[in-house]
Amino acid sequence: MSRTSTPSRAAALVERAARVLARLRRGRLLHPAGRSFSGEVFVWGVPAPTGVRLLDEPGRYPATVRLSKGVPTPAGWPDVLGLAVRLHRPSGRPFDLLVSSSAAAPLLRHLPLPRRRFAGTYSSIMSYRSARQRLWFAALADPESPDLGCDLTELTASARADAPRLLLAVASALGPWQLFGQVTLGDQLGAREDTALAYDPVGNAPEDLCLAGPLRWLREYSYRGSRRARKASAQSGGSTGVTV
Repeated sequence: MSRTSTPSRAAALVERAARVLARLRRGRLLHPAGRSFSGEVFVWGVPAPTGVRLLDEPGRYPATVRLSKGVPTPAGWPDVLGLAVRLHRPSGRPFDLLVSSSAAAPLLRHLPLPRRRFAGTYSSIMSYRSARQRLWFAALADPESPDLGCDLTELTASARADAPRLLLAVASALGPWQLFGQVTLGDQLGAREDTALAYDPVGNAPEDLCLAGPLRWLREYSYRGSRRARKASAQSGGSTGVTV
């Protein structure tokens, strides 16, 4: 077997395994239990420009937001929590930002960490590459936002009672987080739309930003296998209506 065929063979094996496991779960391979919402992303811009237009220039975008549990563990138990934000742009592909519960400190922001409450720090874990530098994304607790609770039932009640928010931030590998916007949750989407929703963190990114790192291919093909098992495309689901 030639060296050039090894990566493609490994990718095919990862995709096939993800497809089989997703079929056995009869749903998403990763973060199967969650709630989806319409929402809005408000970008006010990064204090120190990054060279990525979407981050540097102010704007408002309709969004589809999903909060989820990774395993999932029983209600109220610690779990690796997930936040997925699909930012719908006026033209071109959406931006699918996926972040997992972590810590804010420079070294710990690269590790997924279990916790109980949905409010807290979420990190992209993997970096994104722009023309200037590598960047990590985060969603941080907004101290002025209603609490998101510690299970999916409390999360749903919080979103129904008010419009909870999380702050969006970006940083270099060891630098401080720079706030550049916020994501606000609106109306909860129905179970059918939540099931149909499929994110693509590798393919759905701005033109001047791409997911980087040695595990990029693993994420790409595991998500692809999961989507194919559910007969979903990288653009499936999601509401562009702003109801916050």
